[in-house]
Amino acid sequence: MVNRKIEKWKRLATEYIIRRPWLTARKDTVMLPDGRINDEYYVLEYPAWVNVIAITKDGQFLMVEQYRHGLGDVFVELCAGVVEEGETPLQAARRELLEETGYSGGEWRLLDTICQNPSTCTNLTYCFLAEGVEPIGSQNLDETEEINVRLLSEAEIMEMLEEGRMKQSLMAAPLWHYFATLRDKSCSQE
Repeated sequence: MVNRKIEKWKRLATEYIIRRPWLTARKDTVMLPDGRINDEYYVLEYPAWVNVIAITKDGQFLMVEQYRHGLGDVFVELCAGVVEEGETPLQAARRELLEETGYSGGEWRLLDTICQNPSTCTNLTYCFLAEGVEPIGSQNLDETEEINVRLLSEAEIMEMLEEGRMKQSLMAAPLWHYFATLRDKSCSQE
């Protein structure tokens, strides 16, 4: 096996197929490092996204339940949303948590930065951990949102993950990271 330097592709041309607030798709013509041309490479442009593993002061996981039209079903998920123009990812995460659940406060830190598909998508998802959140108000939902707030135990979240009921990969990945990190700490202290 020979390890060689992987080189970037060169974009020669771009044609936008659709430009909408929630969907921007383009067709690129690219040159591969060996000189071959691919004149039909599709890329989806999205704004940055955030999600929040929010844990209340009494150790409950703050989740949201909502309908997801792509799969045509109702799912329990992390609070999540788009980073709006002029916001930092942390500001967006705090705003989304408050809007969707009415909870705020606590200690916040960035847990992960991931991408749903770096082959065809341009954005990153910033995954935050917020520990010690508490209710401070009511939901302030967008007109198309219908969201139930759910408080689940650590065991219930693990069961969802182990049974494959957490379908949103951008939420399952940071939750698995969170639990793997906890297990590592508890094993090293024994």
